[in-house]
Amino acid sequence: MVDKSEILDHAQVVDVNGEHVGIVDHFEGDDKIKLAKSDPEAGGQHHIIPFSWVKDVDDNKVILSKSKDEVESKWQAV
Repeated sequence: MVDKSEILDHAQVVDVNGEHVGIVDHFEGDDKIKLAKSDPEAGGQHHIIPFSWVKDVDDNKVILSKSKDEVESKWQAV
Protein backbone atom coordinates (compact mmCIF):
# COMPACT_ATOMS: atom_id res chain seq x y z
CA MET A 1 0.00 0.00 0.00
CA VAL A 2 1.27 3.45 -0.93
CA ASP A 3 1.69 6.02 1.83
CA LYS A 4 0.14 9.37 0.86
CA SER A 5 3.14 11.19 2.31
CA GLU A 6 5.27 9.70 -0.51
CA ILE A 7 3.31 11.71 -3.09
CA LEU A 8 4.77 15.18 -3.36
CA ASP A 9 3.42 18.28 -5.09
CA HIS A 10 4.75 18.57 -8.66
CA ALA A 11 5.53 14.84 -8.92
CA GLN A 12 5.14 13.34 -12.37
CA VAL A 13 2.15 11.01 -12.81
CA VAL A 14 2.46 8.11 -15.26
CA ASP A 15 0.12 5.33 -16.31
CA VAL A 16 0.70 1.61 -15.76
CA ASN A 17 2.86 1.57 -18.93
CA GLY A 18 5.02 4.54 -17.89
CA GLU A 19 3.29 7.04 -20.21
CA HIS A 20 3.00 10.61 -18.87
CA VAL A 21 -0.48 11.48 -17.59
CA GLY A 22 0.07 14.68 -15.61
CA ILE A 23 1.73 16.44 -12.69
CA VAL A 24 0.49 16.45 -9.09
CA ASP A 25 -0.82 19.86 -8.07
CA HIS A 26 -1.88 18.77 -4.56
CA PHE A 27 -4.16 16.46 -2.58
CA GLU A 28 -7.83 17.37 -2.64
CA GLY A 29 -9.28 16.08 0.62
CA ASP A 30 -8.09 12.70 1.87
CA ASP A 31 -8.53 10.54 -1.21
CA LYS A 32 -8.21 12.64 -4.38
CA ILE A 33 -5.22 13.98 -6.28
CA LYS A 34 -5.59 17.20 -8.23
CA LEU A 35 -3.45 17.32 -11.36
CA ALA A 36 -1.93 20.63 -12.46
CA LYS A 37 -3.68 22.52 -15.24
CA SER A 38 -0.33 23.92 -16.40
CA ASP A 39 0.73 20.49 -17.68
CA PRO A 40 0.43 20.20 -21.50
CA GLU A 41 -1.61 16.97 -21.10
CA ALA A 42 -4.23 18.82 -19.03
CA GLY A 43 -5.63 21.03 -21.76
CA GLY A 44 -5.66 24.03 -19.42
CA GLN A 45 -7.87 22.33 -16.81
CA HIS A 46 -7.28 20.75 -13.43
CA HIS A 47 -8.23 17.07 -13.28
CA ILE A 48 -9.05 14.97 -10.23
CA ILE A 49 -8.06 11.32 -9.91
CA PRO A 50 -8.72 9.02 -6.96
CA PHE A 51 -5.81 8.07 -4.71
CA SER A 52 -6.97 4.44 -5.09
CA TRP A 53 -5.57 4.46 -8.66
CA VAL A 54 -2.02 4.89 -7.34
CA LYS A 55 -0.09 1.63 -7.68
CA ASP A 56 3.34 2.80 -6.58
CA VAL A 57 5.61 5.79 -6.03
CA ASP A 58 9.16 5.56 -7.32
CA ASP A 59 11.66 8.42 -7.11
CA ASN A 60 8.98 11.16 -6.98
CA LYS A 61 7.06 9.52 -9.83
CA VAL A 62 3.46 8.45 -9.17
CA ILE A 63 2.62 5.24 -11.02
CA LEU A 64 -1.05 4.52 -11.64
CA SER A 65 -2.71 1.12 -12.03
CA LYS A 66 -4.62 2.20 -15.14
CA SER A 67 -3.76 2.98 -18.75
CA LYS A 68 -3.63 6.57 -19.95
CA ASP A 69 -6.79 6.09 -22.03
CA GLU A 70 -8.65 4.71 -19.02
CA VAL A 71 -7.43 7.55 -16.79
CA GLU A 72 -8.42 10.24 -19.28
CA SER A 73 -11.85 8.70 -19.82
CA LYS A 74 -12.58 8.61 -16.07
CA TRP A 75 -10.79 11.61 -14.56
CA GLN A 76 -12.89 14.56 -13.42
CA ALA A 77 -12.22 17.96 -14.94
CA VAL A 78 -12.58 20.90 -12.55
